[in-house]
Amino acid sequence: MLSRVADSLYWMSRYLERTDGILRMLKINYASSQDELTAFSWKPALRIFTYMGEEEINAIAHKTRDVIQYMVTDKENPNSVMNIVTHARENARSVQDHITKEMWQCLNDFYHTVRNERLVQWINKEDPITVLDVLIKQGVLYYGTMDITMARGEGYAFINIGKFLERGVQSADILDIKFSDMDYDFTKTDTTYWKYLLLSISGYELYLKTYRSGFDAKNIVEQIVLNKDFPRSIIYSINQLNRYFTRLKTEGNAAAFNKIEFMIGKLRSEVNYSTVDMIQQRGLHNYLTSLKEELSDIANALSQNYFAYS
Repeated sequence: MLSRVADSLYWMSRYLERTDGILRMLKINYASSQDELTAFSWKPALRIFTYMGEEEINAIAHKTRDVIQYMVTDKENPNSVMNIVTHARENARSVQDHITKEMWQCLNDFYHTVRNERLVQWINKEDPITVLDVLIKQGVLYYGTMDITMARGEGYAFINIGKFLERGVQSADILDIKFSDMDYDFTKTDTTYWKYLLLSISGYELYLKTYRSGFDAKNIVEQIVLNKDFPRSIIYSINQLNRYFTRLKTEGNAAAFNKIEFMIGKLRSEVNYSTVDMIQQRGLHNYLTSLKEELSDIANALSQNYFAYS
């Protein structure tokens, strides 16, 4: 596969995974804002998914509809859903011969839906949940179509590598920012706060089935970092990253493959042999920062060894 094709598939997938994370976070945060009309702040979501400075964040942190419009449809926000989906579509268009027609149609529909001029009006005057649900379903339709129509070749591997790299970084960011608001205090028992944190990464139902003792910070860290059955946990993302990267091994790329395989294996072992007590002793922020740096190093190594702009 040409490096430029691999690059486009990889970034198409990363952009769509980021879009899904933003939309789910916005939906749950909007529901939370309706429960806490005066005290609710959008600061965590803005810190995770925008490049705004602290002063800019403070200016709109309590303006729910302004935040949603900025993060969904603002053309000046490089990380808005509109701009991210546009980038994903541009990448897909450049490699149409390497994805199925159904995938291209899903992405194209998503693009035209998010660029509908009426979205801004709906966000400002109607229930924003309706808009967010429509966009989330577009993403789910893409994932389902990709899964049942895409051949299991190199292209499929690069799509999943991008997806799970982005997801791993995203889960680490969400956990870090949310715990920073609690001063990384594992003794805090704010049931509502922990509930919305789990809902924002689709982990609430699994948590209730796994832990019967109520909401506990240690259990939440364990699920998001170490639960191999939770599809948005960090260890799950790393395991899937390893699974799809191993499919790229050929005789012609042995040196590059071995280098990146070692990096993924090292990170995988570090997380596999972690415990919540070890993470707490090391410091959750330091632990997550180290994981994100290693994931970034893997992404950079992929760029240097597999993609067109290296």
